[in-house]
Amino acid sequence: MSNSIKHILNNDCPHCLKGKVFKEKNIFLHFGFPKMNEYCPHCHNKFEKEPGYFYGAMYVNYGLTVAQSIATFSIAQFFFAENFDLRIIPIIAAVIVVMSSINIRLSRLLWIYMFKNYSM
Repeated sequence: MSNSIKHILNNDCPHCLKGKVFKEKNIFLHFGFPKMNEYCPHCHNKFEKEPGYFYGAMYVNYGLTVAQSIATFSIAQFFFAENFDLRIIPIIAAVIVVMSSINIRLSRLLWIYMFKNYSM
């Protein structure tokens, strides 16, 4: 499990663990829409198995966004006197906007790793 997390964070191919899924070297400090390799540069494994393959990654992205919103609310509420201050909402929105680029890449990597062939 810890090796899979390390490979996900390193943007490694789930099949050979040597090629890269995204074209960017550092996927977490790059803003904009992600540019994926169609095939692994090392083992030529195709990342998008079928048309619409990454629609499921949207659900993973949604889960990541909800978890980040809850964590942001939990941390931000300690800085306000009232239990629910409306000034927390723009803080949560800013975190969602800043993390959206990272969430897209991370959700696609998680989706690819969830459906890789573990029998090899």
